[in-house]
Amino acid sequence: MPRVELVDISKLFLSFAGLVPALTDFSLRIEEGEFLCIVGPSGCGKSTLLNLIAGLEKPDRGSISVDGAPVLKPGPDRVVMFQEAALFPWLNVIQNVSFGLKMAGVPKAERQDRAMGLLEMVKLAPFARSWVHELSGGMKQRVALAGALALDPGILLMDEPFAALDAQTRDQLHEEIEQIWEETGKTVVFVTHNVREAVRLGTRVILMTARQGRIKQEYPINLPRHRHLEDVELVKIASVIRDDLRQEVIQASQLEGADRVRQ
Repeated sequence: MPRVELVDISKLFLSFAGLVPALTDFSLRIEEGEFLCIVGPSGCGKSTLLNLIAGLEKPDRGSISVDGAPVLKPGPDRVVMFQEAALFPWLNVIQNVSFGLKMAGVPKAERQDRAMGLLEMVKLAPFARSWVHELSGGMKQRVALAGALALDPGILLMDEPFAALDAQTRDQLHEEIEQIWEETGKTVVFVTHNVREAVRLGTRVILMTARQGRIKQEYPINLPRHRHLEDVELVKIASVIRDDLRQEVIQASQLEGADRVRQ
């Protein structure tokens, strides 16, 4: 049984141009402990896919299951981490990390211990009493990551979490999320525009089409850990994926041009 399974999913959104398909007859199996990376052009349905798995949105057609049970709503087994760290500015670092535990009714002493352990994992224990406005962008994302892990979800859904960070900070966070994944065995679904980042982190990369929200190609990544963005073999694989992505974008542009001519 796969950890996550999507079968014949379709999702439409209403726009000024009418109904627009975000996903069309989309099927995907995600295995236990997999680090799946998803790339594709802007607007191809990557974030919609994460929201559907999280239970934040419902498909118009098809089924989604986690461990064989249908996904009908959000649950503590699935946590989403966004590009912008969703932190409460009126709480300090450890209070932000332990907030979900507090809402779940975990006793204060236990949630403090668990939050400190997570802050140590993301190398922020010395900043436990700091305020959000005192942190750098990378530190905020570390706090958000610790908070996402607080309830020990089996599935971590990450929507371009490192896109706004500088290259050095992003490299550090690549190492940390990889280490956490290896230590915890969690299933990770990671959306990114950065093809090389996807190859750096993923056990498998999925390329989505520019239109209709389908899978264009899948790429198993069998490179040894730990990888670096400059590794020759990594760059070669990323180049193949990037070329396939470019062809998809060009084809979509041509189709859009033909549509305008017919109108």
